[in-house]
Amino acid sequence: MTCLPAHTDKKLGLAIDLDTCVGCQACVSACKGWNDQGYGASLSDQNPYGANPSGTFLNRVHSYQVAPDEGAVQTIAFPRSCLHCDDAPCVTVCPTGASYKRAEDGIVLVNEDACIGCGLCAWACPYGARELDAAAGVMKKCTLCVDRIYNENLPEVDRVPACVRSCPTGARHFGDFADPESNVSRLSRERGGVALMPEMGTAPTNRYLPPRRKDTLAAPALAPLGDFMATGLAGWLDRILGGR
Repeated sequence: MTCLPAHTDKKLGLAIDLDTCVGCQACVSACKGWNDQGYGASLSDQNPYGANPSGTFLNRVHSYQVAPDEGAVQTIAFPRSCLHCDDAPCVTVCPTGASYKRAEDGIVLVNEDACIGCGLCAWACPYGARELDAAAGVMKKCTLCVDRIYNENLPEVDRVPACVRSCPTGARHFGDFADPESNVSRLSRERGGVALMPEMGTAPTNRYLPPRRKDTLAAPALAPLGDFMATGLAGWLDRILGGR
């Protein structure tokens, strides 16, 4: 069994904005692509083009329809991956010590050489963030792209998790939650960041920034155009469409 560190110098994690995530799956593709060639064993797929495909993913995006007490039903895209919990049950339940939490940055990782694929960590994780790679026979999970964020051979702008770098709407943010002035700490504080299922007592590091009610936003008032006349191509279209 592995003991959790009493203290971590940093608490690296993600702040995920559910208001701007559109469920495009770019983060899923980027995660799969990077981890097929980076840290640890590749993420295998079984019968990917057949009738019953399966595969290993470290990040998945689900869609839910939310019906508020008042107003229109909203569709929420909800990304899901390891939350790098302070009190990670996947670590303490591991019989070989393969699962561990790093004291220097709080990232939860798997030593694949010590993993026997027993699945106890997947059973203990309340978030479904562990997956057994059928080809490698070991448990896989989000690593926060530990082989990217400390890689000085990469440009500084790329030293973030692949999912963060690839998000077209800027919905994913990476930083140190132990620093109250970091980007993720400020975002979580300003937007009321939510820990997923806090009642489980795992103290997850990642935070979700809640979505706004889209049907209650007031439309901005438009300034009167007055005698404004468009010129150029816009003016030509205005004359054609207006019959002038």
